[in-house]
Amino acid sequence: MSDIKSSKTDLARSTVKKDIVFTLNRLVSILDCSSRTAQTKLKLWETYTSYNQNGKYYTLPEMPQFNEYGLWRYDNAAFSKHGNLKKTIVHLVTSASAGLTGRQLGDILSLLPQSFLHHFRKCPGMRREKFGGVYVYFGDDNSTYTRQVKQRQSVLSRHPVVNLSDPDAIMILVAIIKHHGISPEDIMRLPEIKRSNLTRPVIVAFIEQHELVKKNLASTL
Repeated sequence: MSDIKSSKTDLARSTVKKDIVFTLNRLVSILDCSSRTAQTKLKLWETYTSYNQNGKYYTLPEMPQFNEYGLWRYDNAAFSKHGNLKKTIVHLVTSASAGLTGRQLGDILSLLPQSFLHHFRKCPGMRREKFGGVYVYFGDDNSTYTRQVKQRQSVLSRHPVVNLSDPDAIMILVAIIKHHGISPEDIMRLPEIKRSNLTRPVIVAFIEQHELVKKNLASTL
């Protein structure tokens, strides 16, 4: 009987590995067992649980190919080597050199900020403060917080908050929308920008102030 159970378990593991991502109900169906027994198998296999989709999806530990943030996505399921969403956000925030804004967290996690940030306004491990008109999340450890705030202030001093006229602001926004991934240098080369008195520092400051920067643009700022 134990050999049969072992062979069924091996078959189940092989099956969900082919699925890449699977649900608890899927495993229950394959093993023909209770949810509690299936959950025991998940723990024994050290599976990862998705940090989105209400933790509905699982994957075997050898499946994810994590990116530089320790995250991996397959179809609609997202996984983190740091654990659940709370643990992942705290790790991302405390590891960032200058803390992270809600928009930055959303971009990294591939989640809409409004869909999760309201749960983390007061979260052990980090603190939220307003900088440059936007909320920034910092680590709550004193040394980490001091270092991150100093770096954030340094960034703001390099790119001070600016107030552009509505036509100039719209002109920059239109350029970013029309030319996906456009750099500040490329914006400066546009005829309409050349006819204005806008400078590169002003354009960069406007982009950062309104969190319009994306990964493919960040390296050029």
